[in-house]
Amino acid sequence: MFEAGKYRLVITVKSVRGNCPIYKVGERIVVDSPRIVVKETDNLCIHALGCILSMIVPLSHGMSFKLLGLAKEEGERGYFQCLDPGKPYTDGGTVLFEVKREKI
Repeated sequence: MFEAGKYRLVITVKSVRGNCPIYKVGERIVVDSPRIVVKETDNLCIHALGCILSMIVPLSHGMSFKLLGLAKEEGERGYFQCLDPGKPYTDGGTVLFEVKREKI
């Protein structure tokens, strides 16, 4: 499904498993594609950015979260996690993000 338009993405940390040196629960990344809104973004990690980069443009133009595999049902939110697997493989941790879409 695709609902044409322009959307702002608000990406919020929902949980952290292990040790993430960058994010804490509740922190956000705000995107008005193609721009990351720095003044409204708490932190930005290269691992997290790598996970969401390919999804930012389709989501900001109305592509379905469900169709992209980021949600079980149609709606205006989806989920992804960073690439760091955490213990026992790395000293880091995995961050679960929720992406909410707001029409602008």
